Amino acid sequence: MTVQSRETGAELARLLDTGPFAPALRAAIRARGLGLERLRQRLRARGVSLSLATLSYWQTGRSRPERRESLAALAHLEAVLELPEGALTTLLGPPRPRGRWLGQPDNSPRIGAFWDDPRIIEEAAQGVDTTWDARLTRISQHDRVLVGRDGGELSYTSRQVLRAEADGPDRWVAIMHLDEQDRQPPTVLPVRHCRLGRVVDRPHEGLVVAELLFDRPLRKGDTVITEHELVNSWPPPVDGNYERKFRLPVREFVLEVCFDPAFPPSTCVRFTRDEHGVEESEEVELGLDSSVHGVALNFGPGCYGFRWDWES
Repeated sequence: MTVQSRETGAELARLLDTGPFAPALRAAIRARGLGLERLRQRLRARGVSLSLATLSYWQTGRSRPERRESLAALAHLEAVLELPEGALTTLLGPPRPRGRWLGQPDNSPRIGAFWDDPRIIEEAAQGVDTTWDARLTRISQHDRVLVGRDGGELSYTSRQVLRAEADGPDRWVAIMHLDEQDRQPPTVLPVRHCRLGRVVDRPHEGLVVAELLFDRPLRKGDTVITEHELVNSWPPPVDGNYERKFRLPVREFVLEVCFDPAFPPSTCVRFTRDEHGVEESEEVELGLDSSVHGVALNFGPGCYGFRWDWES
């Protein structure tokens, strides 16, 4: 066995144990050394007809097997890939709710919306489970940014209240991107009513994507309050801005930025940017404690944030 095959086998074993489904399927196909066309031929020999598009969609996460005939085909796919019976099926979890949810249209923004390079975000998100993201109503979110004496962003604390719109949501996915790249992404620390799941670190892109697992799966109508913190490595990045991106609406968003009283910025601007890229901004004054805050109601899709500098 080559070093590469050992690495491939270890990665496949990990994904079959933890999921999600699409990366596990990709790893299984890669380990078996079959292209999609050959895979389709092997399935056809077993009396199963799957299109190349369907196989491609399953392995990229664009869709997944849910109908009875698709699940039957998946059992044959496991056999062709020489996997234990049910190895992929168990990663699917409960069926995804269908139809329109939360008043959102079917073409609601993708998870990479509002980022400079959506592709990078969506590729990183393949390493975690975003199945339930659109089934959680954002009732309230409160972000607090702590900026140090040298202008470095020390930490970010986020508290949120979510409501399940279907049975099953069991996690929230946090995404953090630093403008200053080629550095260690922040450490994710669960604080209340959550624990850390899978984490995707991309230091060369200043990106971290992390699962925050709830204490238990939610039932439809249940609410959950979670709190987590992201702490930057030393020396902290001097980004000069912070913004929260909402691909789905939030009923209430509060953003605080707290500066060191001995090193307040000379200017601070609050801004919003809607889903069409139209930005509105206004300069704001710091309070006596050298902090600023903003409140947005029924906001999104779009971005909300502050930018600041120390130039006079």
